[in-house]
Amino acid sequence: MIKKVLIANRGEIALRIMKTLRKMDIQSVAVYSEADRNAPFVLYADEAVLIGPPPSSESYLQADRIIEVALDKKCDAIHPGYGFLSENAAFAQAVAEQGIIFIGPSPSAIAMMGSKLEAKVAAKAAGAPLVPGSDTPINDPVEAKRIAGQIGYPVLLKAAAGGGGKGMRVVESENEFEEQLERASSEALSSFGDDAVFIEKYVQNPRHIEIQILADKHGNAIHLNERECSIQRRHQKVIEEAPSAVLDDALREIMGSTAVKIAKACGYSNAGTVEFLVDSAGDYYFLEMNTRLQVEHPVTEWITGIDLVEEQIYIAEGQPLRYAQSDISISGHAIELRVYAEDPANNFLPSTGFLSRYRPPKGPGIRVDDGFREGMEVPVYYDPLLSKLIAFGSTRAQAIAKMKEAIARYEIEGIASTLDFGAFVIQHPAFESGKYDTRFIDKYYTAASISDKDIAAIAVSILEIHNRKVQTIHHKSDTWQLSRNR
Repeated sequence: MIKKVLIANRGEIALRIMKTLRKMDIQSVAVYSEADRNAPFVLYADEAVLIGPPPSSESYLQADRIIEVALDKKCDAIHPGYGFLSENAAFAQAVAEQGIIFIGPSPSAIAMMGSKLEAKVAAKAAGAPLVPGSDTPINDPVEAKRIAGQIGYPVLLKAAAGGGGKGMRVVESENEFEEQLERASSEALSSFGDDAVFIEKYVQNPRHIEIQILADKHGNAIHLNERECSIQRRHQKVIEEAPSAVLDDALREIMGSTAVKIAKACGYSNAGTVEFLVDSAGDYYFLEMNTRLQVEHPVTEWITGIDLVEEQIYIAEGQPLRYAQSDISISGHAIELRVYAEDPANNFLPSTGFLSRYRPPKGPGIRVDDGFREGMEVPVYYDPLLSKLIAFGSTRAQAIAKMKEAIARYEIEGIASTLDFGAFVIQHPAFESGKYDTRFIDKYYTAASISDKDIAAIAVSILEIHNRKVQTIHHKSDTWQLSRNR
């Protein structure tokens, strides 16, 4: 049984994991950099250890130091969260070699699915449809151009060893191919230490749909339905929802079954996500597999009622899955907005500084997973994610209404944030109708998109919430006065 877990991460995901550990009566150990000395996750942990200076290369990416702390604190397991070392097969292997449980898949599964080309081979073996493209890395520009011509423009160049939009370039014509290939290879090398890229047919205006899976060490695997992740900037997700507005029950079951087959094909265990593109004709194609907990996992938790971190712990202990596929159903609708310390009016560039005011919303149907408090500095060293704002309703329309209310009540001052951008998306007709795709921002959003009308609508929402509060106070006051007079 796992009794103590070191969380090899920081911020909101570290705190979110610790809350489940406390619920399960499991001790938590935080590791932190000098920049995070007073962060909420450090204060919440049962124990906390300083591991280095602010840069992640000197702290959160120090695998040997993290394992040393886990051994010193007699931890049974390490949870990597997402990002940092979460998909590092060498780290998972080193953890296992020290007799510590890695709360995630095996090193071999991480290595296989971490390579986009190996992942495509595994997916193909499982019968998953693939986007037409190269099966091996392309280094020769002449050969690469020949393959691109066969596939047909536009094509997509992708780093073989990475993700998050890095080393990715859309090539519209043969004239720009060599330049874009050089840029993609250079960015892949600087981001992942590997300049290998491959070519795929660029699926225009697709939906980005991912399937959450759980698999144990006994060969059992299930899917927990899908998440829609099509609102993206720079190929990175900013708003997610579950379930998708575009999938019907038949396509949902086919894609879910395909995801389970892929997981089994690579001997997967623990939580993972299989990602697909769905085109306008309803055809779907395997994209990649993420061998970790996803940022957007809360929307799945809300519609299924399953704590994914809790299931990760049970699986890591060697227990069989606690759910069969027939136990999984969808209840309601959830939407997540990633609240970044970014300036949407300035191409979503990071905005660091002092949080002079920070008041997240509360109430039924609202969940905020965050790692900051009022008065803190937003550091320059890490991903600029402030929080994940999740809204839930019994229907999609109710979830949208709840999100509008939550955004209006979220108070952030001192830095720029993506709250107003989120409000713009949520009340846009394309989003409200469910008829949107991964090019939403390109089609509809510019720095001037948040018009006076949008600002006025947000202000009205805030005023309505304020008036309801005042009415509630007056009602309570009147009730007290009536009671007193009696």
